[in-house]
Amino acid sequence: MPRPLVSDHTLDIAAEPAAIIAAFFDPVALSHWWTALRSVTAPRTLGVYAIEWMPTPFRDELFGPLGGVLYGTVMDYRPSRGFLVAEAHWLPPESDVVGPMALHVDCAVAGSITKLRVLQTGGDDTARWRRYYDITTQGWTGSLAALKNYVEGQKRP
Repeated sequence: MPRPLVSDHTLDIAAEPAAIIAAFFDPVALSHWWTALRSVTAPRTLGVYAIEWMPTPFRDELFGPLGGVLYGTVMDYRPSRGFLVAEAHWLPPESDVVGPMALHVDCAVAGSITKLRVLQTGGDDTARWRRYYDITTQGWTGSLAALKNYVEGQKRP
């Protein structure tokens, strides 16, 4: 039986865990580091988690333009530890929905650094899911670097 695909990223950030987790729910922060066009996020158990991006000017061979909407339900929320969004789906602007999946975000303090882990799980070993994870792996790499810059910059007066 094929193993499910995942996108797993870790990053050291010089900020408090609560500031990092808050950046996943604050509309202004999301517009900066994740280039969200709009967001509706409720940092609480059973809260909505929906992010919208502008369609990209380029087209992926399988999905067409990227962007669209990611939505799911917050199943666990701990403001200084992390959260879990389950039953998450991505609605590309011109392609069929991708999902369901889960988004796990966890923070662990290590001295003056917070170790952030973002883990996306779901899907199976098909060409469509493999392409989805290729795209999201690249996307998360850039977005998490932008998150690090954003959150670390917020500490400065």
